[in-house]
Amino acid sequence: MIPIISCHKRRAVLAALLCSCAAAAWQPPAAPAPPAGPEAPRQQGQAPAPVQAPAPVDPKTYKIGVEDVLNIRVWREAELSGNVVVRPDGRITLPLAGEVEAVGLTPEALGVKIAEALSKFLTKPEVIVSVAEVRSKRYYVSGNVLRSGPVPLVTPTTVLQALSSAGLGQWAKRNKIIIMRGAQRIKFNYNEVMKGKKLEQNIFLQDGDHIFVP
Repeated sequence: MIPIISCHKRRAVLAALLCSCAAAAWQPPAAPAPPAGPEAPRQQGQAPAPVQAPAPVDPKTYKIGVEDVLNIRVWREAELSGNVVVRPDGRITLPLAGEVEAVGLTPEALGVKIAEALSKFLTKPEVIVSVAEVRSKRYYVSGNVLRSGPVPLVTPTTVLQALSSAGLGQWAKRNKIIIMRGAQRIKFNYNEVMKGKKLEQNIFLQDGDHIFVP
């Protein structure tokens, strides 16, 4: 015999069943996906991705050399933009522009030259050339220093500036430093220059100079 449930109790049971079903079906809204690209927020405690700083090259004065890495940017033409390496013959190859002589030009002048080549295919192209990496000009530091090896010669650099960047070793003979420039041997007395004496020793380095600290 089926028990008779009062109308009031039946409504209470039905309401309880509906609430339980709704609770089981409900899912908390998913958090919105973080935006992709450079505007994406970093997670808490996460260090920012390292960004390579561009070489401090003056686009109006720096002369491009062989093996330099150039960044070519053509406004609104991503497929024509990117990095290129200056070949041993002094040229670079670009889409549409073809072979372009780069060695000896400033980045600014090269940008004008590339824009002229692209003007045959594009309307008033805007081109910006920057040096992503200097490889054509460098000096060397070796001997009793903290950091030895080749160093890009990007801006005018004196011997003292180069040594300050390399760091002298504890037992370095500071009064017997030599700058080797081809067959020439140039003496440099660190102690004298630091005292303000014989400042003519503090010459500007040239491409290929080798500083040796005994």
